[in-house]
Amino acid sequence: MMKTQKQLNSYRSGPDEGGHFGIYGGRFVAETLMPLVLAVEEAYKTAKADPKFQEELDYYLTHYVGRPSPLFYAQRLTEKFGGAKIYFKRDELNHTGAHKINHCIGQILLAKRMGKKRIIAETGAGQHGVATATVAALFNLPCTVYMGEVDIERQKPNVFRMRLLGAEVKPVTSGSRSLKDSMNEALRDWVSNVEDTFYIIGTVGGPHPYPMMVRDFQSIIGRETRQQMMEAEGRLPDSLVACVGGGSNAMGLFYEFLNEPTVAMHAVEAAGHGVHTGMHAAALAGGKAGVLHGMRSYFLQDNDGQIQEAHSISAGLDYPGVGPEHAWLNDAGRVKYASATDDEAIAAFQLCAKLEGILPALEPSHALAYVTKLAPTLPKEHLLVMNLCGRGDKDIFTVADKLGFKL
Repeated sequence: MMKTQKQLNSYRSGPDEGGHFGIYGGRFVAETLMPLVLAVEEAYKTAKADPKFQEELDYYLTHYVGRPSPLFYAQRLTEKFGGAKIYFKRDELNHTGAHKINHCIGQILLAKRMGKKRIIAETGAGQHGVATATVAALFNLPCTVYMGEVDIERQKPNVFRMRLLGAEVKPVTSGSRSLKDSMNEALRDWVSNVEDTFYIIGTVGGPHPYPMMVRDFQSIIGRETRQQMMEAEGRLPDSLVACVGGGSNAMGLFYEFLNEPTVAMHAVEAAGHGVHTGMHAAALAGGKAGVLHGMRSYFLQDNDGQIQEAHSISAGLDYPGVGPEHAWLNDAGRVKYASATDDEAIAAFQLCAKLEGILPALEPSHALAYVTKLAPTLPKEHLLVMNLCGRGDKDIFTVADKLGFKL
């Protein structure tokens, strides 16, 4: 499947009109929600064709978000591993501290075009919630963010930030009280408030057109990386590495290079206590195809098809599924999907702080944990770009607790 040269050159052509990437994706939503989803699709199609929309988006990405984000040569890490030359795409330097602001700006501009008067979102690590609350404040729209009780406890700084920005943070007490359940509640809200509400989804998941739309807004990461690498090295990178929960930062980096057969791609899931333990969030490594949150993809399930709880020390990767385009790229073999444990991510977090003076979020710390294994196996002329997609400020309480420090 997907092995011929003709097929190789079509990786950037998806999804089809029904929102499918191969057998994944689609629109599995309640009848009452279908008109809303179709309206979002039509509005996005119209906006993409309107130069004024792109002009407005570019303005805010430049003057509000702070793009382009730097491409930084991580010299001390490179020297430590003695292999590939490591670059960080520093999307943690964006306003609000992560890549999430990229698609939040795009989606709220679309909501404005559609005349929506209220914004809702789900969040796990809180970075998407903060970015949504930020753009809602910017454009003077009321905002409700659904967040699991477990995540509220481990992401207190972001909860406070959202409330300072004027958002209502609604605790979710059902299920595992984390990201999956927050998305359930947000979808229920959307069905109940069909006329005036726009749902800003935080990853390349959900019903079509969201996986495509979020990917498109995030693809600026890869476009900048291409240009910056050409300026720095005079050629394309040899490999790309990014963490993947739902997978928006990874698709943002990868999409520009999918049709470049010389560029290898590695996505790193959260292995939690280890995939073999069942206490993990690695949907591709330990899950199977199913349907949840309006899409068909890989999910952690039991033998009866019931969705199982995910576990990761990283709230942003603590989700039992993955975006449908990732499921498709996994089956096609275009992207290699690996995993890193909680302990490996904590070790990478500490290493990055000590060697590069950067506190990475626990999400990209999983990617860095994989880089610590991959880079030493590669020649020194190999160019590796890792998406450092979030700041670690939000995780200091979690890391301190794990390391036995009292704050």
